Amino acid sequence: EQEDQECSETHMSLLWYAGQLAITYYDTEDCSVYFMPDIPDNEDLKLLEKVIGEINPQCIVTSAKQDQNIAKFLTNLTTAAGDKDIGKPEVVLFPNIDFGLEVSKQRILSRQFPFIPSHMTATEKILYLSSIIPFESPLMIRALGGLLKFLDRRRVGVELEESTIVVPILAFKKFVLSDTVNMDQDTYCVLQIFKSDIHPSVYKLSSGLKEGFSLYGILNRCRCKWGEKLLRLWLTRPTRNVTELNKRLDVIHFFLLAQNHETVVTLQGCLKNIKNVPLILKRMTLSHTKVSDWQALYKTVYSAVCLRDTCRSLPKTIELFQTISRVFTDDLHYIASLISKVVDFEGSVSENRFTVRPNVDPTIDEKKRKLMGLSDFLTEVARKELETLDNHIPSCCVIYIPLIGFLLSIPRLPTMVDKSDFEIEGLDFMFLSEDKLHYRSARTKELDSLLGDLHCEIRDQEALIMHQLQTKILEKSEVLHSVIEYTAYLDVLLALAAMARENAYCRPRFTHRHGFHIKDGRHPLMELCAKTFVANPVNSGEATKRIKIITGLFMALIGSYVPAAEAEIGVIDGIYTRIHSRESVSVGLSTFMIDLNQVAKAVNNATEKSLVLVDEFGKGTNTLDGLSLLAAVLRYWISQGTQCPQVFVSTNFHSLMQLELLPDTPLLEYLTMETHQDGDELIFFYQIKQGVSTVSHAANIAALATKIIERGVEVSELIRNGKAIKCIDHPSKGDRIEKCKSVVEKFLRLDLDDPHTDLEEFMRKVVLPSAASGL
Repeated sequence: EQEDQECSETHMSLLWYAGQLAITYYDTEDCSVYFMPDIPDNEDLKLLEKVIGEINPQCIVTSAKQDQNIAKFLTNLTTAAGDKDIGKPEVVLFPNIDFGLEVSKQRILSRQFPFIPSHMTATEKILYLSSIIPFESPLMIRALGGLLKFLDRRRVGVELEESTIVVPILAFKKFVLSDTVNMDQDTYCVLQIFKSDIHPSVYKLSSGLKEGFSLYGILNRCRCKWGEKLLRLWLTRPTRNVTELNKRLDVIHFFLLAQNHETVVTLQGCLKNIKNVPLILKRMTLSHTKVSDWQALYKTVYSAVCLRDTCRSLPKTIELFQTISRVFTDDLHYIASLISKVVDFEGSVSENRFTVRPNVDPTIDEKKRKLMGLSDFLTEVARKELETLDNHIPSCCVIYIPLIGFLLSIPRLPTMVDKSDFEIEGLDFMFLSEDKLHYRSARTKELDSLLGDLHCEIRDQEALIMHQLQTKILEKSEVLHSVIEYTAYLDVLLALAAMARENAYCRPRFTHRHGFHIKDGRHPLMELCAKTFVANPVNSGEATKRIKIITGLFMALIGSYVPAAEAEIGVIDGIYTRIHSRESVSVGLSTFMIDLNQVAKAVNNATEKSLVLVDEFGKGTNTLDGLSLLAAVLRYWISQGTQCPQVFVSTNFHSLMQLELLPDTPLLEYLTMETHQDGDELIFFYQIKQGVSTVSHAANIAALATKIIERGVEVSELIRNGKAIKCIDHPSKGDRIEKCKSVVEKFLRLDLDDPHTDLEEFMRKVVLPSAASGL
């Protein structure tokens, strides 16, 4: 018999807010919910497009209150021509309140999941879910809450069942794009990829944070804003696409060649003039452009033409140069020439508005000529007006006020006190300003009809030309978007090349084998702040030495040179860490519970292609329990054989080796730091060597008093040899007897019949101090 195969469906919930994207989806095939924690995505939403193309959802759930970019994206997605690979998903809009953070949390915690034991209390359930779901990603939690709401309302897969039956959710799994290296926020934090510091300027405290001492901070040599954004994007999305990584490395290699130094300087000079074109185009669509926008756009287009001409002279074997030469079309020349022929930059700056160059529009030129010759003409008109006025009026002038027109201005005479005194035969009084009376006369009315409102007419016609210019530029906006995309790409690679040149980084070699081999590896941050830094090798084989217990790989995954003499990098699909505990009151977990969750992520998700970094796991609880947990985790990975991930463990649990808690296997290698004891002085060589450290050097580096250190060493030796620890500051039995005799003798000498005898004072000064000292 052949059983009917049900078609699997995926129902996705997504949110995009302030440049962050979060996605969750339900797969009916395995009844699992997949989640992608908050991750940056630009306004072009290319990451979202890639995710949808890979998941191919039948339905997309999102908030009805969305940004214009995501609304436009979803509209295009549903109205596009049919595509067999992508299809047309149904878009479902829920009220924004259904995606509230607290509502979503309650929806998750109150739901009964089959994989959670029924005997768990509410607190234990929260702890269990926190080890699976990253509650520190608020956007993702909101998207998950919306997805659960949709599943309950649509009743996916249980449409014909009773209303008491809920949609089954058998597991929560993390979704990772096929060519992206899996890393969580804890890993980014401990590896110090990014670090936010409070801005030192008191004027900028309210505006946000500044980048601190981090990998992004030292790599960011970008010359334009879009390069900085792309570099941050690369760091948040390390890739395992070897083809793409080698393309980036080829460009960096070209820039590092000495004969190309002048080309690098030329390109960097052009990149400085690449401005915020998307914002300018947005203002153009709204007709809100400023003079500075036209200046910025002209500089950007002119610099883009320079970049294209430079790239056309470079080798066509490098794909980036070939792409820039092709994509930066002659539309850039068209836009640049159009702006230079139309916009009068000098006049625009002086008048703080858009003005047109001469010989663009004859009508505007004629009106500007009239306006320029208006001063002499109005002087002549005023002379004629004065001849017709009374002799007691000493002077007058004719002025032009935009929007009002031509007026006759007469100084206010001492006899003109009331408004009735302002009336003059043949003139229409308008207003009084600064002791000057303004009138309309027959001649000024004639001027209004003949010349009109010159200023406003010129502005209106120039605004019309500006609108026509904006329309023509927006028609060619596709090439401007390409300029932003590829100049950002070029800017990042120039920044990485500059860093590689200054710090003598090497080009990594990528291999399809598992493991990696690094010769004389250095930490990119530590070597900049440490007085002495010693390079060390880092090796992890395909079948041996996968777990290393030790008392710049990431840079290669963004296509950068690495701080080492040589580097061969194998396939890596994820980096997991247990190094630093990111405590938070909102999470409601203890420090050790956070540590357990981090290790649980590594145990549940790490594959033979993953890298796991563990530092001092088990130190936050009872020593015996911590040692047992560490040994159990390591034995679990060892039992996987060649499926074991690449693991680096740093620990001070010497009993792990002394008690032989781990099996003897070629997968395991013990390393320690080389030191030398010269008398009481301990010398560190900062060099890794094979072997096990049998003692702690805490006494040699502790900045404490000598007596305290000596006592500490003594107690440590007694514990190590299993002997009893004697208390050195406890008085002997004989001393206690003598002290008791002294107190008794003083008490017997007291005359209790004497009314002046103060027993309370005796107790306070004699008995209590003796008792406190231990008698």
